[in-house]
Amino acid sequence: MSNQTPKQTTCKFKSKIGGQALIEGIMMRGIDKSAMVCRLPSGELDLETWEINNGSNMPWYRKVPFLRGIFNFAISLIEGYKCLSKSADKSVQGLEEENPSKFEIWLEEKLGDKLMPIVSAIGIVLGVVMAIVLFTLAPAGATKLISRFVELGAVAKTIIEGVMKIAIFIFYMWLTSLMPDMKRTYMYHGAEHKTIACYEAGDELTVENVKKHTRFHPRCGTSFIFIVLFISIIVFSVLRLPWDNIFLRVVCKLALLPFIVGIGYEFIRLAGKYENWFTKLFSAPGLAVQRITTKEPDDSQIECAIMAIEAVIPENKEEDVW
Repeated sequence: MSNQTPKQTTCKFKSKIGGQALIEGIMMRGIDKSAMVCRLPSGELDLETWEINNGSNMPWYRKVPFLRGIFNFAISLIEGYKCLSKSADKSVQGLEEENPSKFEIWLEEKLGDKLMPIVSAIGIVLGVVMAIVLFTLAPAGATKLISRFVELGAVAKTIIEGVMKIAIFIFYMWLTSLMPDMKRTYMYHGAEHKTIACYEAGDELTVENVKKHTRFHPRCGTSFIFIVLFISIIVFSVLRLPWDNIFLRVVCKLALLPFIVGIGYEFIRLAGKYENWFTKLFSAPGLAVQRITTKEPDDSQIECAIMAIEAVIPENKEEDVW
């Protein structure tokens, strides 16, 4: 399949609809409704929708600049994780299960319905711990080690630490893209972006029309993470957090993370609303990384994305404009 991306036609408006790639599926989040569509092992498309409050009546704390980013990001993470878990279950729906091991039978007997929530909680904890180690402890520790051999100022160390974070992030994304299952997820990610681009261009939502559009989008979560990492370099260079105690430095950075997320959210809103030299400049690195985290989708994945976005398009189109 070609890696070249079709040229996007003129965007008629900037939509608020966003999405997320799932396991053999896509979640779309609109103004008053969210939807997830999964391709079942049988080949059928499974649609699930639920009501949300993402319009003018949303709580005040989700409207205040800088503060809104913290809450909206947290809500997106929670909803995204739930959809990801559901899509994993749906991807094996109807398939013959292997005979459970004695340990699995014992766990089922002891924990019953509590088993999956406990497993999910453990998964979340392990994920958070891995993220802290990869993106805070490891870069800080490596930078401090380098400073023992090369004399560095506080700002220089912060920049080196930040560059390491970005390098780890890009390497991690590239590594996951080599896994067949993740490559398919990245193809669904591409289908999500191309479908939203088609909708924003005012084209009819058909497979052939969606194919014509770009798989890169400035409001993507990949771009958001990249912007947050870049902003963190600037913030921590100004604040001069302590280097003597790495663990204290990590705690301070975690405490400041919501503040940085709030700033990053405002930047991603600008990128979603305006298209000028400034937004193109700070969007460029994130769009470049999307060459890793999005792949050109096939027809069946585009069909999935079309069903998902059609389910969340509001009746009042004026509410769906940035």
